[in-house]
Amino acid sequence: MTKIYSICVLFILFLYSCNKIDGLTSSGVEIVIPNGNENYLIQPSDSLFDQNKLPIFEINLPVGALEYIDSDPAAEEYVEGSLTCNGETISPIGIRYKGSVGAFVGGVSGNDWSNPSGFKTATKLSMKFKIDWKGYNSTFYNQKTLQIHSMNLDDSQLHDRLGYWLFKEMGVPAPRCIHAKLYINGVYIGLFSLVEQIDEQFTNYHFSDGSGNLYKEVWPLNSDNTVQSDRKFYEGLVTNKQAGVNNYIIKSFAENILNANDAEIQTVVDNNMNLNQTIALAVVDRTIRNDDGPFHWYCNWGGCEPHNFFWYENPSTNNVHLIPWDLDNAFENIMTNANPVTPIADIWGDTTNNCQPFEYGSWGIYQKSAACDRITAGIAKYTIKYQQLKDSLINGPMSEQTVNSLIDQWANQIRNATIQAEQNHDDALKLQNWEDAIIELKSQLEYARNN
Repeated sequence: MTKIYSICVLFILFLYSCNKIDGLTSSGVEIVIPNGNENYLIQPSDSLFDQNKLPIFEINLPVGALEYIDSDPAAEEYVEGSLTCNGETISPIGIRYKGSVGAFVGGVSGNDWSNPSGFKTATKLSMKFKIDWKGYNSTFYNQKTLQIHSMNLDDSQLHDRLGYWLFKEMGVPAPRCIHAKLYINGVYIGLFSLVEQIDEQFTNYHFSDGSGNLYKEVWPLNSDNTVQSDRKFYEGLVTNKQAGVNNYIIKSFAENILNANDAEIQTVVDNNMNLNQTIALAVVDRTIRNDDGPFHWYCNWGGCEPHNFFWYENPSTNNVHLIPWDLDNAFENIMTNANPVTPIADIWGDTTNNCQPFEYGSWGIYQKSAACDRITAGIAKYTIKYQQLKDSLINGPMSEQTVNSLIDQWANQIRNATIQAEQNHDDALKLQNWEDAIIELKSQLEYARNN
């Protein structure tokens, strides 16, 4: 009897190891057991972010789960579902909508755009797929999280991809980005930008030592030029978030900047940052008018601070690295201040109103000059290096021949997906509007090269 029982147990274990589908989660999603030969387990992340490919993501969700997240997308709550790409399915994963205020503009039913709420009204909303879901320890082309951006406020559909590409070409650690098509429960939703998640997978790929601390939207100095609190550093941690984590590298950098006089501040920058990467980031950021990025200090009654950036501490070099993030509003202010919220008043390195907050733009939103911050002021002192790298940008990756050829290549890649979306959804981007936006983007780049 014992022998028969043992044989039965072995047979069941054999079936478990061979059968890719092994039951359901409590929410009714199939549990797919990989056999280890899947491309998404074997191939590197560069296979996912291949500029020559337009991947198709197929998301499947229980009907109730989809209705649940559609009822309040801004709540950003996860539900369980599955992802299929290139004929391979990974399941379960966590799925939710994502974004800050701008990502939900015109996409939810609430009347206050500054405080998004209500049910989903737009076909496309940015989404996040958590591959490493609830202990399954899964990866997808060495990524633990995927995020796709709706590009609802970017008719060119190229701001993310082109902006990050320009940063990368200038040597700045920045997310990789391509386009992707999305289906949910068999329905074509539209075209999205697939932007690399900035997490430990990102730091391991982009830095010689990826084990250090990564911080989201925590500037080392406050707007009154005091060192940021340990609590804020901890709250902004993306990696290594544990009690008593050491933030010595970034805090020492802030203290050294604060204690340096004007003649010494460049020495601190030299000793604590990769100079070429840092100045190149400033060059690209200002040339493409990434006015919603790290050099826009928004002000309210609680003070002033920038957003849309990360800092990384490399423990092998003791350097800190500024990483750009969220480029959907880049480019649009190059020729005119088209966006009433984002425009920066100053040219690079200048200050206004004796470094006190001031109203600017058609909406009178308060801001403070970025160069009033001692870190930014120190970076802005490298005027010769800045001009050299700007010349390299203008004559290199952003030259007319290079960048227009790239735009045409990408436009051809996503044209059919754009047409398909217009045919399927009343609120999709119109082909003519998209083509006009491509022409406008090229004009904006031409203006940036000459001004």
